[in-house]
Amino acid sequence: MKDALKKAYLRGIDMLLLPLRRKGSEDPFHRVFRDFISIVEGVERPSVLELGSRNVSGNSVKGWFPEDCDYTGIDILEGEGVDVVADAHTLSRSFTKAQFDFVYSMSVFEHLLFPWKVVLELNHVMKEGGFLYLSTHPVWPEHEVPWDFWRFPKRGFEGLFNSFTGFELVAVEEGLPCALFSLVDDLPTRESYLYSANQGVALIARKTGEYRKDLLNWEIEIESVLRTMYPSG
Repeated sequence: MKDALKKAYLRGIDMLLLPLRRKGSEDPFHRVFRDFISIVEGVERPSVLELGSRNVSGNSVKGWFPEDCDYTGIDILEGEGVDVVADAHTLSRSFTKAQFDFVYSMSVFEHLLFPWKVVLELNHVMKEGGFLYLSTHPVWPEHEVPWDFWRFPKRGFEGLFNSFTGFELVAVEEGLPCALFSLVDDLPTRESYLYSANQGVALIARKTGEYRKDLLNWEIEIESVLRTMYPSG
């Protein structure tokens, strides 16, 4: 009963925020994806790899890509929309070097235990000059537990996509703004709602060359760290 009252109270507060709400379709976060699709459409018969293609939400983005594209969807679990069951941490075990023109990933990077390792694997399977799109969250409720590991502010991507990893950032945008309201009386938290917070971040990166194998190496298997599996529900 207490939990139900709490939810009802918060829904009431949400209604009070209606005058501050704006159209999500015009948000910079969504514009990055549209720009990425425009780049894909400029290539004849592009090869596209999607990370996390299992259709768990009922919404597939495959239809956004050109009909003549060579599209491959991977996921760590079998399911609708999955062409190859593979772990993003070990893409080089499933695909050849420089196989894909484009890589697409939505709401996946927060579920990757070693995202820096995945960036190196992406560099291996992408063609030089190819483009990557990914979106994830700077702020978002915990989900897909226990495989929910990270949150990403946009400036953090400079540490993942740079000349050492063989990429350059073409565009990075945060969006889907929200307000954070503290539910404790700790003084430093009381005015969190006055500061900006965003629920989405999207980027486009271009592969500029090979990553620095003399400097970058991460051969730890996720199974040696985790004793759980990504939830199938």
